[in-house]
Amino acid sequence: MLEIGMKNTAETVVTIDNTAKAFTSGALEVFATPAMIALMEETCWKMVQPELEEGLGTVGTKVDVSHMAPSAIGKTIICEATLIEIDGRKLSFEVVCSDESGVVGMGTHERFIINNEKFLAKANK
Repeated sequence: MLEIGMKNTAETVVTIDNTAKAFTSGALEVFATPAMIALMEETCWKMVQPELEEGLGTVGTKVDVSHMAPSAIGKTIICEATLIEIDGRKLSFEVVCSDESGVVGMGTHERFIINNEKFLAKANK
């Protein structure tokens, strides 16, 4: 059952593969903003998926985050997501990513509950 206040955490280590240079979102070997956003989305969908009926899933529809501090290769990034609103099929989350030095990014993320089969059929039209 989905409930406001649910939380989930996920983590990753900064490697050469998730740097701005690797993502071509910048030239430096620091944790990439697209990698941070992917970690935030992963943390959110993995929180709610076990609570959904068979055949349902979620898709990300909005991300509003700030990437406020760099994280070098070798740092561990921990993301904490909190479900803050349920509005019909729309789920809203607060997300915060931190490393050993403190908060590196934060913001909000929205996902919509969808029927997987219908969504894929629509995408394949």
